[in-house]
Amino acid sequence: MNKINTIAEKYVKLVLDVGHHHSAYIDAYYGPEEWKAESHKKPLAELLTETRDLINKLNSTQVEASQALRKQFLAIQLNSIVMFIRLQQGEQITFDDESLGLYDAISPNTTEVELNKSLQELELLVPGKGTLNERLNAYKKQFIIPLDKLDTVFVAAIDEARKRTKNYIALPSNENFTIEYVTDKVWSGYNWYQGNNFSLIQFNTDFPIYIERAIDLASHEGYPGHHVFNSQMEQHLVDKMGWIEYSIYPLYSPMSLLAEGSANYGIDVAFPKTERLAFEKDVLFPLAGLDKEQAERYYQIQDKLAELSYADNMVAKRYLDGEIDKEAAIELLMKYALSSKEKSTQRIGFIEANRAYVINYNLGQDLVRQYVDRLTGTEGAEKRWQVFAELLALPKTASMMAD
Repeated sequence: MNKINTIAEKYVKLVLDVGHHHSAYIDAYYGPEEWKAESHKKPLAELLTETRDLINKLNSTQVEASQALRKQFLAIQLNSIVMFIRLQQGEQITFDDESLGLYDAISPNTTEVELNKSLQELELLVPGKGTLNERLNAYKKQFIIPLDKLDTVFVAAIDEARKRTKNYIALPSNENFTIEYVTDKVWSGYNWYQGNNFSLIQFNTDFPIYIERAIDLASHEGYPGHHVFNSQMEQHLVDKMGWIEYSIYPLYSPMSLLAEGSANYGIDVAFPKTERLAFEKDVLFPLAGLDKEQAERYYQIQDKLAELSYADNMVAKRYLDGEIDKEAAIELLMKYALSSKEKSTQRIGFIEANRAYVINYNLGQDLVRQYVDRLTGTEGAEKRWQVFAELLALPKTASMMAD
């Protein structure tokens, strides 16, 4: 066994051991079952020493050019374990230092000044009386998917997303997933990748699900998002190349910036704006029993709301750095993310549970978009899909995409 394979095996076993300190740390594992059975809870200080020793061994290991990216990715993943252990030890670390250590990136320092322009434009777009938050949440009610039509709408969105993805990415013949509808979660959707090209995808019905979320969640959790990303890694890296380190996915690691970023960006790859609107109006709105004549204005408002996405990071940073309390954080989300009080409270629950992870959705999406745009140039959809698929099959962290 060559040296980097030995280090990769030790890395997998290390992540399994670290996972005993946090129930959500290991998002997916489909390596040898005996490694999982042998893993156990070790003192954090011992794990920290193990991690640093492994980093030193990797740094001194020479690899062929064909494995240079593999070594680089493994080094960045190992460095994130150091940060994760420090957090588990109770060390006080700033939001930006945490995000850099765990996800290899720092979010722009968004302030109210940048967000106010979009709010002013929304003031003119959203009909009704009352505050902008009240008007928006009242207006959106006409776009809720009725619960009895939810599965029909989701299945239609998933089928279309899969068809579009299959046109450009060779999916394994056995790939598939099961859908479950759940409650009492801090997230809206989750992909639990099981290995062997199979996922369990759960959608949270605690809150009303609006029509735009059908394509968002179908693409983000399914095609060409998390399900495809995990399947591509398993197929190309674990099965074909024997790179065992990709058989484990530590959630709080740089892999997540690419996972969430590519899943969000993949929505636009699979459904370019004009094609998406046409599919919504022709298929999803009628299936949900909604008035398709309202679709264009609704998506105009959705585009403007997307400009407020970094409000999430702004609030998370201030809250976790102790600059504001929970009530102030909820109020800021209500004002700048325009979510209801209940939804804003749920979001704070997500931030408390996952901390700097929030940067992976918007910053991750922007970094993946910039990377794919740069390599696509002026070529069309086929080239865009090719670059995107190659990124899923040979993952890069934020700093690697910037190189």
